[in-house]
Amino acid sequence: MSALPKAADVPSPRWSTIEFPWAETAVRAPVMVATMASYLDQLGVSARPATVGAAEQILRHFAGQVTQADPTCVSMAAVERRHIEAHKLWLVARPGKAGKPLSAVTIRNRLGTLRTFFERLRDWDYDDAPSRTLIFPGDFPQADEPLPKFLDDPTMEKFKAALASDPNPRRRLMVEILTQTGIRAGELAGLEDDAVTVLGDSISLRIPVGKLHNDRYVPLMPPLVELIASYQKLRDPSRSGRLVERDDGQPFDRRTIHRYVDRVAKRAGIGHVHPHQLRHTMATQFINRGMSLEVIAALLGHRSMRMTLTYARISNRTVAEEYFRVTKAIEANYEKAEPLPASLEGTNMRRIAAEHRRLLGNGHCARPVGLDCSFESICERCRFFETGPQFLTILRRQRDDAVGHSQDDRVELLDGFLREIDGSG
Repeated sequence: MSALPKAADVPSPRWSTIEFPWAETAVRAPVMVATMASYLDQLGVSARPATVGAAEQILRHFAGQVTQADPTCVSMAAVERRHIEAHKLWLVARPGKAGKPLSAVTIRNRLGTLRTFFERLRDWDYDDAPSRTLIFPGDFPQADEPLPKFLDDPTMEKFKAALASDPNPRRRLMVEILTQTGIRAGELAGLEDDAVTVLGDSISLRIPVGKLHNDRYVPLMPPLVELIASYQKLRDPSRSGRLVERDDGQPFDRRTIHRYVDRVAKRAGIGHVHPHQLRHTMATQFINRGMSLEVIAALLGHRSMRMTLTYARISNRTVAEEYFRVTKAIEANYEKAEPLPASLEGTNMRRIAAEHRRLLGNGHCARPVGLDCSFESICERCRFFETGPQFLTILRRQRDDAVGHSQDDRVELLDGFLREIDGSG
């Protein structure tokens, strides 16, 4: 049997006593534990330690709970749908932080980690792998999508006034960087002492590889450049190589940075504020003043536009302006559409459209030639979209991609096409 997962003897940060120790589960199900150990070893090659640690805890809980409830389930190949359903109920019933039930987001994360684990066992041709799909989109609880909390302009003015008069130069610099660049607290703590960089005619702050594994540069306004330079002259040479460091020369932790931001907020009389609110505030201010989502995504270090689109939901003005702009464009298209010849009036619209079918990646567009199209990436929802058996391969790939990104509505749409074509889904 393979060695137990490396994290087996490391206590869980949430529990004083580790739940379902690997050694105990290995006695009941040695094959299952060996499979999980091999998977975690592979995951450790490409993922960060925190990611591997989280996966280790989720797999350990699953293995322990399933094998304790059903001693006959001794391998991953023996896992059945009923085990998944029982584990879902166990997740809902177990306590989370402060004794409260696990949140929908936490349950979604745990089920998603398990689903990825099951899929990779099959994709990687493990001998000990489930024979079929066991976790489906419908298993995931619907998570709330609250708008990011940000400071409105009057509140932000109070915060900035209190910050400008902060008597602690280091604290003021740190909070000013967060306010003016929108970087994360962890990124602030990791800034190197030579992070200020000249790029062409502008000066930027180099943000090292961080949460999303991406290195980026954020432009700096002259006052912030001067504030950084003044602080570096004022303090002793950096012992850790960081732009800002604790009195003992060690990098700052996120908790201290949170306290710094909150202290400024309390002096401003605006209640509790955390660093991520400053990030949300900067993004909201930019989008309200016309900055493109692509630029905001680059500044914030987002890998996916889906992350940045969250901020587009914040401003009613932004949403309204975009809605009316697109609506006018759509209406203009219909107004300039060429009428059908009188000889064709009353004929079947589908037959006419078929004469002007255009090939798409996964089907055909049957839109009449006289009607222009304003849609760039939502063809599948258009009433003129058609597909067929020749596109089954790409449709299945698109469905799998949607499943991997938890795009439940898109999964449902593509499953509908597959069922119509060949009954699969």
